[in-house]
Order: sequence, then C-alpha cells, then structure tokens
Amino acid sequence: MPFTHILGQETAVSTISRALMSGRVHHAYRFEGPPGVGKEMTATALAQALVCVGDDPLGCGACSACKRAGARSPGRPASPLHPDVAIIAKNFYPASTIGRKSDEVTEISVDQVRTIVLQHASYPPHEGRARVFIVRDADELGTSAANALLKTLEEPRQGTYFVLTTSRPDAMLNTIRSRTMPVRFGPLPEAVVREALRAAEIPEDRHELALELAGGSVSAALELCDEEATAGREAFLQRVFDAVGAPDLGAAVTLAESLEKDKGLLKAELRALGASLARKARSEVETAPEAAEVLARRYEVVSRAVVRLERNASPQLAMVSLVADMREAGG
Repeated sequence: MPFTHILGQETAVSTISRALMSGRVHHAYRFEGPPGVGKEMTATALAQALVCVGDDPLGCGACSACKRAGARSPGRPASPLHPDVAIIAKNFYPASTIGRKSDEVTEISVDQVRTIVLQHASYPPHEGRARVFIVRDADELGTSAANALLKTLEEPRQGTYFVLTTSRPDAMLNTIRSRTMPVRFGPLPEAVVREALRAAEIPEDRHELALELAGGSVSAALELCDEEATAGREAFLQRVFDAVGAPDLGAAVTLAESLEKDKGLLKAELRALGASLARKARSEVETAPEAAEVLARRYEVVSRAVVRLERNASPQLAMVSLVADMREAGG
C-alpha cells in the first residue's frame, strides 16, 4: 500500500486515509510543513490511491496504475509515468516544453500552468479514474500563474484533484490558500531521520550534528551529511576556534574578510557552531563544570550573532563581533 512507507506523519496520513475510505476526497489539498518531511511522498501516495484500478481505496500499490503513478521518467522532466498524474514545479520542464524562450529562474510561470494544467484539466483523465496535479513548492507560483490557476482550482472538473505542497504557506496568495484544504505535516521524529541516514549509508560520526541541525527534515539531514558540506563546515568551525584562541583580533578580521556575502550560508554555519558548542558543553557539565559554563556562554554569543544577521547586520562585522565576544566569554 502506498501510505505504509510514510513514517512519522500519522496525523496527516490518517486525515487523507479517512477521506479516501469515506469517498470524500477534497478536490484541492494544501500540504504544509517543513521541507523534507514527506509532503510530496504523501501527495504521490494520494495520487496512486486515486488512479488505482485495484479494490483498495487506499491504493493497492501493485497494479500498473499505482506503479506508474509512483515511478518517474529518467532525465528532465522526471515526470510520473502515469499520464493522469502531473507535477508542477519551478524549472521542472525544459523551456521549450512550456512555450518559453528561457528556463524559469525565479518562479513557476504562467506558461507552465497554462501548458501543464489548463490545457488538460478540462478533459477527462486518459485512463478514466482521476487526474491529479501535484504542485511542488506552491509558494513559488508567480502571481500570474496563481491567478490563472484560481478558477480551475476552485471548480475543477469532476475527478480532477490538486495537491499543493509548501513549507511557506504565508508566502502564498490568500486566494490560493482560501481555495485549498490544509493538511499539516510536522518535523519528523529523530528516530525516523536517523534511520533515513542509515539507509543512505551515511557514516555514523556525521549523524549527531545533522540530527541536531536538521529540524526533523530528512532532506536537510542528508544535505548536512554531504561529504563536501561536512568538510567545509568543519573547516569553518576550526577557523573560528583558531581566531578565538589567537593573541589578537587579526585572525578574526582575516576570517571575516574571507567570508562570502551569503547570509543564509553564514547563519547555517553559525548554527552548526552553536550546536557543536552545546554538544561539548553537555559532555563536560559533570566532569568539567567551569569549562561547560564557558562553552554555554559562547553558545549564547553565537545565538546573538545569528539574531544580528537576521536583523540585516553585515556578515563581516557580525563575524568580528562574534569572535571578540567569544574571547571575552572565555575570560
């Protein structure tokens, strides 16, 4: 059955399962929650159940329709193999496929909505059961694309369903939100994320930091465990610790000048620094309480630096201040 492999989202899966069992599936769902917690996996399972030709309302998982709805074509676009299941996502299709001269860079374009949705939504499904449109990261719908979708979203042809996924529901147009039924997905339990890391054969020594920073997201945890990302993060942490231990702030200035201007990346690295300090403080609280107290103060310094960045502080100035404050916290 398609839903059995979705872990850690019992409430959301129960909501969809009850709708399928009762035959009262809403025509437009909005799956909202953090990235990497199973929203699109659940949307695919719902699509499989809707096109299934077996006798299980939750989808048999064994018939040709179920298998093709869950499988993806090689290359670009990686579309479902079932003709009645379609994915809408930014830059998912080659520009020529949706009548554009260039790829979609900033948003899901009105061209994609017209080509993939509007040209097909008014016709019966190819195979007679249902037609399902899965809109990935629906908050990336451009204004023109969202407006073009509104009427079909509000009054689709019978047997046509939409599932919009988003980790930023507040960034969606109110008119889109009001026409969709929300189903909320929470962060995944640590045990589920850890099992996903093991299944991906990620070395155990990378798990703890990834679990601490991933916020219950499998995709975030896998990104954090990437070999290149891990090496870069460890190098950054070592440079910070070296600057903190240096005789003056010269090393801090050099470090700050070498930083990229990507605040998002720096915030992620500082959160990793904070997590590293917190882990070390916890390990030393009983055997070396004074050292643990210093680490705790430095953790607070890092947390304040992240807040300053969120308030639009200069990454370079924030980095120099961070090192200076960490040095002072160690005194």
